[in-house]
Parts: sequence; C-alpha cells; structure tokens
Amino acid sequence: MGPNPLLGVIFHWIGGFASATNFIPFRGIKRWSWEIYWLIQGFAAWIVAPIVLAWLLVPNVFGILHTAYVQGPSSIYYPILWGILWGAGGLTFGLAIRYLGIALGYAIALGLCAAFGTIVPPIFHGEFLTILHQTSGQIILAGVLVCLLGVAINGAAGVSKEHEITPEEKAEAGETDYNFGKGLAVAIFAGIMSSFFAFGLDAGKPIGALAKTQLLASHKLDLWQNLPVLIVVLWGGFLTNFIWSAILILKNHSAKQFVGEPGLNPMRATHASGDTLVDFDPLDPSTYDRLAPRTLIANYLFAAMAGVIWYFQFFFYSMGQTKMGKYDFSSWTLHMASIIIFATLWGLFLKEWHGTSRRTKLLVSCGLFLLISSTVIVGYGNYRKSLETPTVTATQ
Repeated sequence: MGPNPLLGVIFHWIGGFASATNFIPFRGIKRWSWEIYWLIQGFAAWIVAPIVLAWLLVPNVFGILHTAYVQGPSSIYYPILWGILWGAGGLTFGLAIRYLGIALGYAIALGLCAAFGTIVPPIFHGEFLTILHQTSGQIILAGVLVCLLGVAINGAAGVSKEHEITPEEKAEAGETDYNFGKGLAVAIFAGIMSSFFAFGLDAGKPIGALAKTQLLASHKLDLWQNLPVLIVVLWGGFLTNFIWSAILILKNHSAKQFVGEPGLNPMRATHASGDTLVDFDPLDPSTYDRLAPRTLIANYLFAAMAGVIWYFQFFFYSMGQTKMGKYDFSSWTLHMASIIIFATLWGLFLKEWHGTSRRTKLLVSCGLFLLISSTVIVGYGNYRKSLETPTVTATQ
C-alpha cells in the first residue's frame, strides 16, 4: 500500500481523540493516591497494550526485535533512551494539566512538543534545507507555523481566562489549583521533554523496516510496521514513570492502597488535584474505611482503561505515519494538533471556559480553527509530495 495522506490525517485525528480522552476514566477513580493509579495505567499503556497488540498484528515480533538488536544495538538502546527522557515530560505534563486545565494544558505543552518534535529530526538528518526548497515541504512547514499560532492564541485565551473566572468557578470545573504562570513554566518543560518521543520513533526506524519486510512476506498490511518500535520506546517511558511512582509509594506509604486501603490524596476532576469524588471528612471515621471490593475493582478497571485508551493514540499514530509518504516527519505535528483539538473540545464540554467573556471564547474558537487548519495544511503538503515525480539523474 502506498502513501495516502488523507487517510493518514484521519488516523492521526483518531489517535488525537484517544490521547485527549484518556484522562476521562481517571474521574471515576475513588480514594486512590496519584502514584497508585498512575502506575497501573502506565503498566497497561506502556507494557501490556503495546506487547499484546504488536504480538497479535505483527508476525514474529520478538524475533524482529532480536534481529534489530543483532544488526545494530543502537536501534534498541536509543529508542529506550529517548523514551526515558520522554517519560520525564509525561510526568511534568500531568502538572501542566493540574495548573492549566485540560484545554490550555494540552494546547501549550503539546504545541511546543509539536514544533520541537517535528523540526529537529529532519535537521538532525540534514534534510531540512531540502524540505525548505520544495513546495510540498514549504506547505508542511507553513502548517507547523499555523499550529504554533493556534497555540499562542490559546495561550492568550488562558491569560484572559485567569483574570475572568472566580475561584468558585475554577473549583466547579475541577481547577482549584489553576495557576497560569506556574503552569506555563511546567508546560514549556513538559512540551520539550515530551517531544523526545518523536526522536525515539525516528531512532527505531530500523526496527520498523524489519517489521515491514516481515509483514509483506506474510501477506499482511504494512500499516502495523511501527508497532514493534512503540514497544521499545515505551519501555523507556515506563522505566521513568515506574521509578517516580515507586519513590512516591515508599515516601507516602501508599502500597496498601493496592489491596483496599483508602488514599490520603484521592482524585477528583484532574489527575493530580488531590480532591476526592466522594465526600471526605477527616473528622468522620467512616471515611477511613477500606474500599469496598466493588470500588477497588472499579478503580483498577478505570486506571487500566485510561492506559489502554492512551496507548491507542500511538497505535493510530503508527498507522497514520505509514500513510504520510516521504515527509512522514510531519506526522508529529498532525498528532499533536489533533490532541490539542480534541482536548480543547473536551475542555469546552467540561465547562472549563464557563464564566469567561465573549472575547475569551472567541480566542479559544480562533485557536481551535487554526489548529484544525494546520492539520489540513500539513496533510495537503504531504499530498503534494506524493504527487511529485522523483528526480532521476542520468548516467553516462
């Protein structure tokens, strides 16, 4: 199957929806500390789901990884390294959501992530000047700039929002910790670190090439060729998150929550707020009772559900990347813009912008329009590239 940028954009939109939606199941978790449900969702997202789906869809997936290691250990080591660095971005990304809310936190952190993760890989490979001198490449880079403009407008909407809504309205939307200044600093760090996932995917291309050969030899779709790459990158991400969660579990003595002890820092609307979905009164002894078996099982299911939904963002990303053609580096912008679009829509649905002025709502709408436009522009640039005839050099 050859390039199909339109189909690739659709796959990226689906992946963006999955990423923006994965925090929703966290709202159903009751009286568990952050480190408990974060570790469970991470195990589902970064270990179980990648291995199971790759094993189901890619023949001899573990043989492919072994062959890649034998042919060049760096194709394994570097994706893991970039995954470890990406994991640090994922941890601080949670704080960005805490301080800025879903809509604005996603917009700023992932906007920076989009720009950095899209531009740096082609610069590293010495391809950037070639891209600049081709019409299709110029269109794609214009789409990246439109994406950044949309992010900047969303940031302006966040500043406007901070001055307009009351503390009561922030609490109603689950944003009791809203702090634009602190959130902006965290989001910048998270955005840069999170972009290293794109570097990990780029470093794992030899694995993808082996998987593609195996899939075609088995008469299967090459759509799945990047699934083994995800396994390796996510190993690194899990390592970072596991270490941090383990430190918090030891520090907060929260290990017993795995078997039903109630948490001291339960969760409400955002995944690091510390509020509770149930009425928690420290003066009422009944609120210290062990979790009912049904509640405990539901907590595990909600956390695991969040992890699997999270993984599907890169499941569809890997499919979309195979359809973008020569300039598949642009997939990162498409993915990030799609996440921001659906996160903004979730923020509107969850009334994060309730109580703001018409001006602020107009800024949010303009930012959303520009982000959607950026995905269309990038997709069109890839379509133009797919129509270009390769230059053939005559030989004597």
